[in-house]
Amino acid sequence: MNLQEEIQKRRTFAIISHPDAGKTTITEQLLKFGGAIREAGTVKARKTGNFAKSDWMDIEKERGISVTSSVMQFDYAGKRVNILDTPGHEDFSEDTYRTLMAVDAAVMVIDSAKGIEAQTKKLFQVVKRRGIPVFTFINKLDRDGREPLDLLSELEEILGIASVPMNWPIGMGKNFQGLYDFTHGRVEVYQPEDDKRFVEFDENGEVPASHPLTKNPFFTQALEDAELLLDAGNQFSKEEVTAGQLTPVFFGSALTSFGVQTFLETFLDYAPEPHSHKTVDEEEIEPLNPDFSGFIFKIQANMDPRHRDRIAFVRIVSGEFERGMDVNLVRTGKKMKLSNVTQFMAESRENVENAVAGDIIGVYDTGTYQVGDTLATGKLKKAFEPLPTFTPELFMRVQAKNVMKQKSFQKGIEQLVQEGAIQLYKAYTTGDVMLGAVGQLQFEVFKDRMEREYSSETVMTPMGSKTVRWIREEDLDEKMSSSRNILARDRFDHPLFLFENEFAMRWFKDKYPDVELLEQFSV
Repeated sequence: MNLQEEIQKRRTFAIISHPDAGKTTITEQLLKFGGAIREAGTVKARKTGNFAKSDWMDIEKERGISVTSSVMQFDYAGKRVNILDTPGHEDFSEDTYRTLMAVDAAVMVIDSAKGIEAQTKKLFQVVKRRGIPVFTFINKLDRDGREPLDLLSELEEILGIASVPMNWPIGMGKNFQGLYDFTHGRVEVYQPEDDKRFVEFDENGEVPASHPLTKNPFFTQALEDAELLLDAGNQFSKEEVTAGQLTPVFFGSALTSFGVQTFLETFLDYAPEPHSHKTVDEEEIEPLNPDFSGFIFKIQANMDPRHRDRIAFVRIVSGEFERGMDVNLVRTGKKMKLSNVTQFMAESRENVENAVAGDIIGVYDTGTYQVGDTLATGKLKKAFEPLPTFTPELFMRVQAKNVMKQKSFQKGIEQLVQEGAIQLYKAYTTGDVMLGAVGQLQFEVFKDRMEREYSSETVMTPMGSKTVRWIREEDLDEKMSSSRNILARDRFDHPLFLFENEFAMRWFKDKYPDVELLEQFSV
């Protein structure tokens, strides 16, 4: 294997959007073009049983939402593509934020009728802070939507990023005729016979005068818009795209798979190769470093309910993975043998013999790994930069409905907490289980999965919103606890308080001025 050539083939990206903009549908179409699935599902097709192939959890299929980050891989046009389909729902944004640490580019899907929505804006800000190149796909052109020029203006005004259209819609909604493709010098006609889908420009860079399109008023309007954009709009610059300062914009319809293939081919030409990552001491680890290194950005239990397995997803940062290799788990200093490792091809998963920087691999986990762990060989002794964590805001008391099923209850909580979407706390004196989460939907998914995957029905009692603050062990005194500041321990046994509100926290600080309250636990 030529390591440099293999790494240059990798394109690893996440798809981000507001819920229902078509993110999972475009993922399905990309997988279909990659040959990974024969027939793309749509999230909405619940009655037909034709569920989205990248949504594997039962609750996702029933509700038509994505609440996990699916990782899928395929080969296309000489490139090895790794797609991470992130949760769109804001209650799962922590999972999405961590996933964005594992990619080299992002594809932002926007609904042409709704424009920039709240979750898109929030996710874009994360992408921008990290300097990740962003490619934009404006979706649902086959439905009535907003004027394309308005959508471009909104991109620049709300998100603060320059845009450059790579194609331009000819009509919209029921009058949608196709796409004027600047990049390839052709028109892609909507719903024709396959062999007539593309109308190539003549030697003058125009649609041949004999073609019926030239007499179409929607085409004439698109031509005028295109000329205006070419004269007055931003010029394409690969350097500015790579720096995250310019977003190439593609129009199309994911549901009818129109414009998706052109998008994929252009994206693969311009999307960046794997990039370096920093360690905690600011050292840059380059992909071509011959020592293997990677970090765990996600842990997922029960992807295959028949085997009750748990997978730790690793982004390879440098070097080459070889099946059976020994690596160092930097957090503990222990040696680990990576013999049972998998990669994901939509509905199937395959054992992997080799993988290189940019790839995502799944390592079977028996409870050894944590989200954020660094795996490495050779001289790398420092962990990669920590992944973002959110302090929970909503809390629930949780207990097993059937006391005879305490063992499966404890096992389910332990495994689902390790995925990182919910946080576990135990009351200091009674040991009662309390869960914290960023959003309500996480509790619903937890309850559903406990029942389906661990056969453990739970009773969940809302505690409302709380503010978490850690204290040092030497400052701890049980008498400080009250109904307004519940004393508890986190899953790592560190002491903390759950404050009812800001007033309760201020009262505590006034009463115990020498006790320092910490927003994050520190040794």
